Order: sequence, then C-alpha cells, then structure tokens
Amino acid sequence: MIISKRSVSCNLPREIYTINFIFRFLMTKQIILAVASFYGLTSVIFGALGSHALAKVLSPEKLSSFEVGVRYQMYHALALLLLGFFFTFQSSLEKTAAWSMVIGTLLFSGSIYLLSMAEYWKANLKFLGPVTPLGGLFLIVGWGALLFFFVKGSRI
Repeated sequence: MIISKRSVSCNLPREIYTINFIFRFLMTKQIILAVASFYGLTSVIFGALGSHALAKVLSPEKLSSFEVGVRYQMYHALALLLLGFFFTFQSSLEKTAAWSMVIGTLLFSGSIYLLSMAEYWKANLKFLGPVTPLGGLFLIVGWGALLFFFVKGSRI
C-alpha cells in the first residue's frame, strides 16, 4: 500500500513508516528506562561508597555534598523510571522532560561527585563549579516541561 504524496513527501509503503515509528518509540522508552536503571544502580553504589569508604577520607562538608549528589541522582532515577513507563514520547514536552532530566542529572550529580573528590585526588577541578548549576537548570527545565505537559491537559 502506497501513501499519497499529499500526506507524505515520498512513496514508501505504510509498513515502513509504522516500523520506523515503533522503532523510535521503543528506542526512546528503552533508552530512558535503561538510563533510569543505570542512575538508580550507580546511586546505590555511590551511596554505599559514601557511607563506608568515603566517610573516612572526605571532610564532613565534602561528604555532605557527595550525599546531595547521590540523593538527587536517585530522585531523578525514579522520576525517569515513571516517565519511561507511562509516557509515549510522542510530544516534544514528554521528550524535553525526560532528556532534560537525563542531562541535568548527569551534569548536576556528576559534577558534585567530582568536586567532592577533588581534594582527596589532589586535583584542581574548580572549572566544574559552573557545571553544577547548569545541571540544576536542566533539571528545572525537565520539571517545568512536565508541569506544562500536565497543565496543558495532556494525557499519559
């Protein structure tokens, strides 16, 4: 079956469009769920590392910062799991919410981990200072997109 040129710019069988849609849909869901699982896994590992091994080598201030990174990583791992399970990723708001949280968590928590360890490693990682608020901004954008998605009356 050929789709008319009025609806689509080329003459490919409808099955190809359907397969491509299903592939993109599953890949987005699968990627978000895989990232969420990875974030959850690593936040548990980093939490245990912080509670046991790092408590002996980091100052209380650095350890507290490290724990903030772990906490925010777990919060967003759970949020991404929910988005991955319930969103279809058809709208740009759904994609924006998920990908902003993915990027924001990596930048926010990742920079906090590295900054917390810099003193112990005797490394100058101060250039990462601006990365933490940038990650926070991505998290805010993700939550804002989620809010707008629901205020707009979109359904999951």
